[in-house]
Amino acid sequence: MSDELAPGLSRQTVADVIARALAEDLGDAGDLTTTATIPESLRASASLVPRHPGVVAGLPVAALVFETVSDGRLHVELRAADGDRVQPGQVVAVVSGPVRDLLTAERTALNLLGHLSGVATATRQWADAIEGTHARVRDTRKTMPGLRALEKYAVRMGGGVNHRMSLSDAALVKDNHVAAAGGVVPAFEAVRAAYPGVPLEIEVDDLAQLREVIAAGADLVLLDNMSPADMRAAVEFVAGRALLEASGGLQLAVAREVAETGVDYLSVGALTHSAPVLDIGLDITVGS
Repeated sequence: MSDELAPGLSRQTVADVIARALAEDLGDAGDLTTTATIPESLRASASLVPRHPGVVAGLPVAALVFETVSDGRLHVELRAADGDRVQPGQVVAVVSGPVRDLLTAERTALNLLGHLSGVATATRQWADAIEGTHARVRDTRKTMPGLRALEKYAVRMGGGVNHRMSLSDAALVKDNHVAAAGGVVPAFEAVRAAYPGVPLEIEVDDLAQLREVIAAGADLVLLDNMSPADMRAAVEFVAGRALLEASGGLQLAVAREVAETGVDYLSVGALTHSAPVLDIGLDITVGS
């Protein structure tokens, strides 16, 4: 069995998330209502169906929920792939087996599938908005605790790219670091001296700071809350010597305008912290 449940997504990481979710959902005594009302022998087939258009993500995650709850008694047939654009009424998966297992697993599976599909759908909207430009939409660490790996996977399925997974993967010098260190260059040089081999990005508030950090050797710079005019000036000044990332309350309505300034990335925390769930239902046909 592969260590990856899906590309770049650890099976063990997902299994740990599912275990916590099921412990929260089932408590000490399990699904009391289902156990009391559903005969153990009753079987059914259930279709997973989006209620709205979007991009699906998390189908292998949902499948693992059904398999975990049922100890393999449920069979899952995926009829779509993560990253696919889906339409209302389209069957994206079919699950068959004991009804008790189906109903016990339903909410946990749909919670994860709907949330991850919502992240992928939101990301795809941004990716579509800037299609044809040089820029890529990028996520942040503004993720739900415990779900970062899954949410960043969903961002990739929506056409985005990932920023660092954790504080130890790369360094990002932000305004509070700058204030504490006494300036952008002292902050930049302190990190570079302490961790010379670690990827390093530094946030600047204006073109003057940008000139300072480029002179100091920065190769990835975050442009915080700059106007499109200043972003264009930054791109012109840098002239390919560093990658530039636009950040600071970006809205979808201005995504293309920002991308057309020539920046390399649009940093969008809303991909994960504000993405609406994609409503996906489970429709059961008993006896099949």
